[in-house]
Amino acid sequence: MSSTTVAEFANELKKTPEILLDQLKSAGVPKAAVTDALTEADKQRLLGFLKASHGTVEPERKKITLTKKSTTEIKQADATGRARTIQVEVRKKRTFIQRDEGHPATPEPVRGVADVPAPSAAEPAAPRVDEAELARREEEARRQAELIRRQEEELVEKRRLREEAEAREREKAERAEQVEQQARAARAKAAAEKAAAAVTEGAPEAPEEAPAVADRKAAAEAAAAQVKEDAKVKAAAESKARADEEAARAKDLDERRRKALAEAEAIRAMMNAPARVLVPHKAPEKVAQEAKAAGVKGTLHKPTAPAARTAAPGAPGAAAPGAGKEVKSAKLSSSWAGDTAKKKEIKTRGDASGGVGRGNWRGGPRGRRGNDRGGQEERVQAAPVEARVLEVHVPETITVSELAHKMAVKASEVIKQLMKLGQMATINQSLDQDTAMIIVEEMGHSAVVAALDDPEAFTDEDVSAQLAEALPRAPVVTVMGHVDHGKTSLLDYIRRTKVAAGEAGGITQHIGAYHVQTERGMVSFLDTPGHEAFTAMRARGAQATDIVILVVAADDGVMPQTKEAISHAKAANVPIVVAINKIDKPDANLDRVKQELVAEQVVPEEYGGDTPFVSVSAKTGQGVDDLLEQVLLQAEVLELKAPVDAAAKGLVIEAQLDKGRGPVATVLVQSGTLKIGDVVLAGSTYGRVRAMLDEDGKPTKEAGPSIPVEIQGLTEVPQAGDEFMVMGDERRAREIATYRAGKFRNTKLAKQQAAKFENVFSELGAEVKTLPIIIKADVQGSQEALAQSLLKLSTDEVKVQVVYAAVGGISESDINLAIASKATVIGFNVRADAGARRLAEGNNVAISYYSIIYDAVDELKTAMAGMLAPERREEIIGSAEIRTVFVASKIGTVAGCYVTSGYVTRSAHFRLLRDNVVIYTGELESLKRMKDDVREVREGFECGIKLKNYNDIKEGDQLEFFEIKEIARTL
Repeated sequence: MSSTTVAEFANELKKTPEILLDQLKSAGVPKAAVTDALTEADKQRLLGFLKASHGTVEPERKKITLTKKSTTEIKQADATGRARTIQVEVRKKRTFIQRDEGHPATPEPVRGVADVPAPSAAEPAAPRVDEAELARREEEARRQAELIRRQEEELVEKRRLREEAEAREREKAERAEQVEQQARAARAKAAAEKAAAAVTEGAPEAPEEAPAVADRKAAAEAAAAQVKEDAKVKAAAESKARADEEAARAKDLDERRRKALAEAEAIRAMMNAPARVLVPHKAPEKVAQEAKAAGVKGTLHKPTAPAARTAAPGAPGAAAPGAGKEVKSAKLSSSWAGDTAKKKEIKTRGDASGGVGRGNWRGGPRGRRGNDRGGQEERVQAAPVEARVLEVHVPETITVSELAHKMAVKASEVIKQLMKLGQMATINQSLDQDTAMIIVEEMGHSAVVAALDDPEAFTDEDVSAQLAEALPRAPVVTVMGHVDHGKTSLLDYIRRTKVAAGEAGGITQHIGAYHVQTERGMVSFLDTPGHEAFTAMRARGAQATDIVILVVAADDGVMPQTKEAISHAKAANVPIVVAINKIDKPDANLDRVKQELVAEQVVPEEYGGDTPFVSVSAKTGQGVDDLLEQVLLQAEVLELKAPVDAAAKGLVIEAQLDKGRGPVATVLVQSGTLKIGDVVLAGSTYGRVRAMLDEDGKPTKEAGPSIPVEIQGLTEVPQAGDEFMVMGDERRAREIATYRAGKFRNTKLAKQQAAKFENVFSELGAEVKTLPIIIKADVQGSQEALAQSLLKLSTDEVKVQVVYAAVGGISESDINLAIASKATVIGFNVRADAGARRLAEGNNVAISYYSIIYDAVDELKTAMAGMLAPERREEIIGSAEIRTVFVASKIGTVAGCYVTSGYVTRSAHFRLLRDNVVIYTGELESLKRMKDDVREVREGFECGIKLKNYNDIKEGDQLEFFEIKEIARTL
């Protein structure tokens, strides 16, 4: 059960806690402090008490006050004849009072506003209240009726208990009265007997006492009779008062029950009543036409009398006051358009409104408001507008103005909501889908992901329409492993080539794609880099493969990139064949390698697992045939098939920009047949295949499934890892490529802007140095790997900013960009042309060439270390003891010191220690030895020291001298 404190409930009722505590105490709810909890039962008890105590008071009528303010401009000539613009502000106020049962709603007259006549039968009825409000009112009426019934039952029960208590009190009083009477009678009898005895004994002595006793007895009897009579009168009066009170309460309860039932009946009748339609008001254009027909041609012509004047007020069919104006209901105005249009008109001396609503053609005095009340426009009360919940379709990117238009609000409201969430935005800024959906939900609407007219929907039709019979295909095998574990050398032995010898630095920095014809069939190999910078390349290789050969050096074991390759293979859900290489080395340890692989959840078949382990040597060729046999065995188990006579579909393995051939892409055909002349769509680029080369550089006319080829003819360099497909129509391919490019650009821009605005406050206080660079590489994969590796070098003090990264040679445009951004140009396996070199030399732009990614990362790390602020360290050089203190009027306080250790220099800093506690740190002002200024004093000598800006020194203080040295920092 929910509960609130007395203070919270008082805040909800807009009362002070002290008043609420008094009311709770009167209602019988024991609450002593404002922190006490109130239950629903306590609130119901308080409600019953308040209704019982205020039930006879007529509730205050509810009022609705509508205030409207508008500002217009009029032009008026001044004394000099120049036209001036004057701001006119019009304020209108209407107050509507809730009507009683059976009485029409009459607005309360407000000062300064004309009276509104009651609505006629021809005018539109009040709009219906919504069903939720009607249900709430009916529930409230039922609840009040139930509360009145319970109060009546409690009142009857209280009345019965009160009558029983009164009966018991009366009976008790009667018994007490009887006992009192008996006691009085006994006392009177005893007195009488005593008096008689006295008379008998002493009759001659007291003859006058007998009459006195008789008088006292008569007086006592009269007093007793009077007391009894008064008690009867008092009881009768109290009974009559109680009867009157009970009758009043019963009448009050009957009246309240009747009102509650009548209100419930009225609500049910209102719910069952048919809805009535609002009658449209007279258009302002019609009024203007009537004025024109009446002969109004100038501004100073006297207008014709309105129809309300010519017709008799009491005649049937006479026009009502204000008939020539716009007619509105007596309810709340459903459209203020008429007033707005009227206020925008320029007021002139003549009748520009056609005589509508004017008592005379020049207007009456200011005080004659009664003339306009009859012609005041009547208002139409509008139904309370319920907050609409819109279903907003949010695309991947949307501008602030478009989002505001979809929600039917102003763009400033969306910007305000964004600023509340900590993001600054402009009206034309693009928002990503997640941010836009959060804004929609925050503003009370329902956000759904937009299903746009995506031209990519046609790509599935183009491929599925040409599906042919699936035939067996060659497996695609990716060779993965740590750097320098012999992946490329193993492929060289299989291909009988020397690819590894041609790699820069002896390491692979590209994805190499080859296919080899063996005795048992054809196998396509993908050789991935093992360096840590080429994570994305290895992930692409694992996604495009059927089988992974994991190469592990027998003398090195499992390394970080080996673990990463295992995770990529498991994520792609492809089988692994482990090749333990370099078994010909003397320090090879096969068991250690197997145990380390078992720890990585790669269990060999001999240990009960499902992963084949083959020991090979890329140098001698030992075990290579067994490795190929295991690969083909795995391929047979997988039953690899692909359609041949269909449109080609595959993956972009690598891409580059060749100076003579243009964009060149290395693709792996996964299904279908790729032919020269086909229209290819790859990511956000497209083109017609002009030339096709195999891995040996020989021209070929077609490529089937599992065959890697190099194609030319694309419009731009595609992204490595993009899927490609053959389209039947070049126009459709161009539309899809344009759509993808725009979507990618908008999404990237929205994320960049969000990141900039999020970091703007965090970077205001900290001084962060930035190293801007421009990267140009030979292939897409190398450019991506180099950019990611350099960005990882960023720290809190120095950040790497990749201004531009692309493939191809260094051109003059790249140098111009470097000049504008003050960036360093890095060329990876590319060179700058003659024009770019001259421009760079003339503007002092540094160009660095690299062919190994190690060198690029190391040199950039050194450059970033040079931008770091040096580290300041203190080095203690000596100490001295103050033995004498001299005070000179012109010089100040001078310390006579004895150097106890090390040495003291003129430029050294010092710490003053008193009782081994540092009390001051500063610099020396002068250092003297025998009245001579010296630069240094060694251990065992005395000297005079003047401290800079400090004189509070004593004999016995210690001085500790140190120097601050700056040490270069490293990343």
